[in-house]
Amino acid sequence: MTSFGYFLSTEEFSPEQLLEQARLAQQAGFTHLAISDHFHPWNGAQGNSPFVWSMIGALSQVTDLPITTLVTCPTVRVHPAIVAQAAATSSVLTGGRFRLGVGTGEALNEHITGQAWPAFEVRAEMLDEAIQVIRQLFSGDEISHRGRFYTVENAKIYNPPEGDLPVYVSGFGPNAAALAGASGDGYVLMSPEPELVEAFRKAGGVGKPVIGGLKVCWDTDKARAVKTVTRLWPSSGMPGELSQILPTPAHFEQASALVTEEAMADKITCGDDPAAHADAIGAYVEAGFDEVYIAQIGQNYHGFFDFYAEHVLPRLQIQQGAVR
Repeated sequence: MTSFGYFLSTEEFSPEQLLEQARLAQQAGFTHLAISDHFHPWNGAQGNSPFVWSMIGALSQVTDLPITTLVTCPTVRVHPAIVAQAAATSSVLTGGRFRLGVGTGEALNEHITGQAWPAFEVRAEMLDEAIQVIRQLFSGDEISHRGRFYTVENAKIYNPPEGDLPVYVSGFGPNAAALAGASGDGYVLMSPEPELVEAFRKAGGVGKPVIGGLKVCWDTDKARAVKTVTRLWPSSGMPGELSQILPTPAHFEQASALVTEEAMADKITCGDDPAAHADAIGAYVEAGFDEVYIAQIGQNYHGFFDFYAEHVLPRLQIQQGAVR
């Protein structure tokens, strides 16, 4: 059975709001939390970018829901050995309820240290090696590693993870899905594409979880919700690889001028129709996802949680019961 979690958007909300959302999510009946890992927001209108590892430490003190990063890039901005230490500490603080989601990243966040932004093929190789380094360090043993991209000397994590700490790999195409199947303990996919789920399974993902997420905008006025998503998340309507290669929020704002309200209305579920929200989430269930994370766009998140607790989550549970 698919479980439903809440997605904490560090790009859009302040640290205090994210902590409040985590508490409200648990009260509303969401069973998991996911959190994004960004250095920059996608645009200036979003206006936030708290440090994810500080947020996870704080979240561990206000909720006992499992937490997953969706996703961390452990290759350019931060060395994988440091990511391993941060993830291990997160596991300890959450009593083993933390999972590390990783991906090849975006120039928006990773170029800030002045390094060149590699092509996808190179980034995929970097990610594969980074995962190897992270897993070795999770053992708690002292390790040294000399690879194509990373060197680690005499490193040991003295507070290793509590139990197994899964590493879920993000991927948005067939090659990335295959990498996730071969290297990951699970697959992260942000669109309900059954063919990519199948590619993941064929590449070694049988029996491993598939998790994903979507954005919605609850509002009693659908037209107002469409304007909200167009202002805050036009990046969701950008085609191809733009989101991976544009380097600054200003560049995203320039490209966003091409995104229309009509396009966003087709892309993101807006308004207060329970069936529309349940159908958008149900597409992930039908595609074979094990966990689906929903993010509310805009400041009406108190109404969102009330709406989902009363109308959407019960409907989803009934639908799943009917399918079984």
